[in-house]
Amino acid sequence: MNIKEQVLNLFFIEHKKQKEIAEKLNIPKYTVSRIVTKDDRYIKEKEERKNQSTINNKNKTIEYIYSKRKQKKVDEYDSVKKMHMQAVMELSEKNKPMNNKAYRDWNPSIYKYNERSKNYVLKKGINVGADVPKKIKWS
Repeated sequence: MNIKEQVLNLFFIEHKKQKEIAEKLNIPKYTVSRIVTKDDRYIKEKEERKNQSTINNKNKTIEYIYSKRKQKKVDEYDSVKKMHMQAVMELSEKNKPMNNKAYRDWNPSIYKYNERSKNYVLKKGINVGADVPKKIKWS
């Protein structure tokens, strides 16, 4: 089998790249290119390789996006879990009841600041239990 037949066999049948063929047969890449481009099957093979490359790139992109989104979900879950654990620790300290300032910090949307009295006051229309402070002195 001569060099030309080997090059054509490796390119069209085994689907090797021109660089790989040149290295395997120990010939210059331009020689491989000249042999391959003169063949009638070259244009069709080039189009098929281009289409396959497009498909491969699309799949790699999808895989990359999927892995990044998965990592982001894990990161978000961890941060929410840490915040939850912090809240549990602050809210469930055994012999220490929560002070009014801490309660206001945990529920800022139900209080409004009164400039005149320098206090936080429970907003009107909010129904709360008897143990919730209606006014919190802020100094």
